[in-house]
Amino acid sequence: MKGLDKVREMKVIKFTITLLSTSILFLLFFPKKSINPSSSPQPLQRDSSSSSMSRARSFVLWLHGLGDSGPANEPIKTLFTSPEFRDTKWSFPSAPSAPVTCNYGSVMPSWFDILEIPVTAESPNDDSSLLKAVQNVHATIDREIAAGVNPKNVFICGFSQGGALTLASVLLYPKTLGGGAIFSGWVPFNSSITEQITPEAKQEFSESNYLNPKVPFHKHGCQLLVFCHRGLMLSIFNFPWKL
Repeated sequence: MKGLDKVREMKVIKFTITLLSTSILFLLFFPKKSINPSSSPQPLQRDSSSSSMSRARSFVLWLHGLGDSGPANEPIKTLFTSPEFRDTKWSFPSAPSAPVTCNYGSVMPSWFDILEIPVTAESPNDDSSLLKAVQNVHATIDREIAAGVNPKNVFICGFSQGGALTLASVLLYPKTLGGGAIFSGWVPFNSSITEQITPEAKQEFSESNYLNPKVPFHKHGCQLLVFCHRGLMLSIFNFPWKL
């Protein structure tokens, strides 16, 4: 059994390294307007890896990809060993199971509905489903801030679908957060959501006239790409991962 557990552990570590080798989108975020929830948001489901630290100085929320689970991504935190992470609380919640349109209605862990795959510049989005997920992320962040964590020490990270949710969640949060990291994600929203981002935030990102609305992060990208989506400028950096 120990040999089998070791093999499983190595597979998880290999998967983690694969995630980190994808293109990474780092953003600086600014104060935003609150979204108007249509229903009472609920904090994301707690998982066994969430620290019970009563005085955490920082908080990292990791959002997994479509069909995955929070516990399967827990080894990621073992890669962050610097002293700055000593008082960090990590959370790896699992998405609720729901039918996913792009997978012919199959039920699987999903933060919001994806209408088609692969995602392209012309792909439709389900803003209603996305906003509900954003509200739940915000409820989770609100809980940590209420517990004493400075908003500027709160970071949201996500892979694939979780990365797309990360982008929407941080841009729409009403307070300045530490930032967000999107691993192999995409821009998941339409103009109805873009309009809810404050003019101040748009101004910080709109110094370019590039018109590429979406970038296929699951494929190999360039070292640096700046693009604009409905007036919102984003900078994408590709960091190759080496052991």
